[in-house]
Amino acid sequence: MTRRPLLDHANLRERFPGGVAPRATLVALGMSHAAISRLCRPGGPWRRPIPGVVVLANNAPTRHQRNWAALTHAGRNGMLTGVAAARLHGIVRLPPDTRVHVLIPHERRVASRGFATIERTIHLPDPVAINGVPVAPLARALVDAARRMDSLRAIREMIADAVQRRLCTPAELRRELDQGSTIGSALPKIVISEMERGVRAAADSWAARAVKRGGLPAPEWNAEVRDDTGAVLGTAQAFWPNVGLAWEVDSPDFHLTSAGYQATTSRLARFTSAGIVVVQTRPARLLRNPDAVLGDLRQAFDRPTSRPPPAARNDPDT
Repeated sequence: MTRRPLLDHANLRERFPGGVAPRATLVALGMSHAAISRLCRPGGPWRRPIPGVVVLANNAPTRHQRNWAALTHAGRNGMLTGVAAARLHGIVRLPPDTRVHVLIPHERRVASRGFATIERTIHLPDPVAINGVPVAPLARALVDAARRMDSLRAIREMIADAVQRRLCTPAELRRELDQGSTIGSALPKIVISEMERGVRAAADSWAARAVKRGGLPAPEWNAEVRDDTGAVLGTAQAFWPNVGLAWEVDSPDFHLTSAGYQATTSRLARFTSAGIVVVQTRPARLLRNPDAVLGDLRQAFDRPTSRPPPAARNDPDT
């Protein structure tokens, strides 16, 4: 009887990405099923997060190991998508999600197990390698994530994070949405349509909803504002030219650098110097207490009526 070769368990981890191995491969290398099961028992040196997948360490699997465990379970040609992939692309404003979403070719037959959510698709994109991990392109990852989310606000925040930082475009998101399944597409379709209309940031969307809800006149969105000499003062997020009122929903968190927020502060100061009434709102206040914000805007509407119209307009052709 031929004895199976002994394996150096200490060096096994280096053979596999993330220290995550298929059980079948360990058997092919000479380990018995009984030995693998013994090593994966509670208190043992290894763990089995998903049937057929072994983490060659006894710590709770890290996020990186969970990603590789899901990919290992999915098998060949699998790639991360959804929240897990978006995180690797650098997206920050993501919902909490313990699942790891993996795409595989439609002809493959692999079931979801544990935290590994397996999706068969006829529209399998070319993967992007990030730190050695195969992931779907960002637009696909965001659309796949959004289809499984039930919060319009969370979808807005996630997609706005990517678009504001120019990591993907609304056109790329639209292409991914249109070629995929209609299941779960209603909410991401709303967000992408908003951005295509020019309301690019999540804050713009919240502001637009508040104006409509409060029965206020529709402002000019993203309006170029000029003084009475024709000099450009800047772009107002929302501008009511008939009363010279500008509204900005902004926060330092919406800018990649402090210089970006300082530029907003300087622009609003130019508006004020030109006689424009400026209302500045933090996004958190708009979300938590929209009625109070609407009260601020109504009060600001009344303020300009007691003096001549400000020397500003939003018509760049004049």
